[in-house]
Amino acid sequence: MSVGVIAPLPAYTINPAFFAKKAEDLGFESLWYHEHPILPVHSESPFPGSDDGKIPWTYGHFTEPYIALAMAAAVTTKIKLATGITLVPERNPLLLAKEISVLDLHSNGRFIFGVGTGWNREETTIMGGDFDHRWSQTREALEVLKELWTKDEAEFHGRYYDFPPVYSYPKPVQKPYPPVLLGGNAPNVLQRVARHADGWLPVGATPSDVERSRKILDTLAVERGRDPASLSISVFAMPVETTRDQVDSFLNAGAERVAVWPEHCESEKEMGDELERMAEALVR
Repeated sequence: MSVGVIAPLPAYTINPAFFAKKAEDLGFESLWYHEHPILPVHSESPFPGSDDGKIPWTYGHFTEPYIALAMAAAVTTKIKLATGITLVPERNPLLLAKEISVLDLHSNGRFIFGVGTGWNREETTIMGGDFDHRWSQTREALEVLKELWTKDEAEFHGRYYDFPPVYSYPKPVQKPYPPVLLGGNAPNVLQRVARHADGWLPVGATPSDVERSRKILDTLAVERGRDPASLSISVFAMPVETTRDQVDSFLNAGAERVAVWPEHCESEKEMGDELERMAEALVR
């Protein structure tokens, strides 16, 4: 059963090396770290999915996903290492290309590149992104990354990124590059996946949503001359208790994996017990 585990917030209270090794030993398929480099103290951006729009206090307590995943890579050999998600408009793609390549190299091809465009206007602006056109910026950044990953001498001339021929080494182990999964529930997200990515990473989807989206992705893949099997769906379960029946429902609907949330724990002993409990209920 393809069940991943998501680092709960605050995500820095548990050493990523311990978290990853324990998860791998218990049979979890993937490990997911998410990203907010900063969060503005004063923000008018409503929190997605919240009735009152208020931002949970935990959103000020993210860790740095690539450092965490590098620590995880050093003590594991099988578990997939994923971002869920990377806020691409808030990162320089020339630096990001190297970070991902090095992580993929030293993990022997275990990285999954979960991508998001962000929902907090103030954060995106502070970090140098173009919030009103954040998908356009993300799409261009993905083009930059693919050039850097696949060309010996890469150059790019776009609206947001413009550079002459450069060397960017090492290259990722996975060819042509690690799988790119697009997060979000925008009305045209599946069209974006079929054009620019390798999978969809929804949050809050139901099995019915997954089944319907799987059929749409299959059609879009054929229209674009792609193998439908090359486009995956990886479900981020809601941060509540997930049952084996719910996981089965998602997988039967066409999801490749389901990532679940452990409870926040302050100590390694508590987190180890929590992961053991979850593995007993969910991992086969």
